[in-house]
Amino acid sequence: MRAMVLADVDAVLAIELAVQAYPWTRGNFIDALNCGYVCRVDAGEIMPGHPEEAGEIRGYAILMPVVDEAELLNIGVAATWQRKGVGRAILNEILEAARKKNMRRVFLEVRPSNTAAIALYRSAGFGEIGVRRGYYRNTGGGEDAVTMACELMGEPNG
Repeated sequence: MRAMVLADVDAVLAIELAVQAYPWTRGNFIDALNCGYVCRVDAGEIMPGHPEEAGEIRGYAILMPVVDEAELLNIGVAATWQRKGVGRAILNEILEAARKKNMRRVFLEVRPSNTAAIALYRSAGFGEIGVRRGYYRNTGGGEDAVTMACELMGEPNG
């Protein structure tokens, strides 16, 4: 894991375009970098059984710190690396970055239909705190978002 740099944006965007129905734009990623958000990429080493070369970006995450809380704005893993622990590693890295910045909690929104992501977030200590109606675009107009939070300090979220 390492900090995302401007030279990574095209590779990150390629993953985003491949795995998201309504992806961020190149400008969104550049803005996140320019705003000083916590932007990380997983440019892992060669794993047995995978022809990819070390240094290939396998996933990314963007965290927006605000005072003593943060919001996980975006996280994505290349399709060939999904369900291999990359997403968990990225999430752990981003939560550790939040702890190092003395954040008390991290929030996120996730589509209720994204059951794999919800399971990952729950296993990392996130709990559901609400629903945002019509938050996500989709072909039918809008989809709700499950709002989740992970307490980094103080009482754990239940």
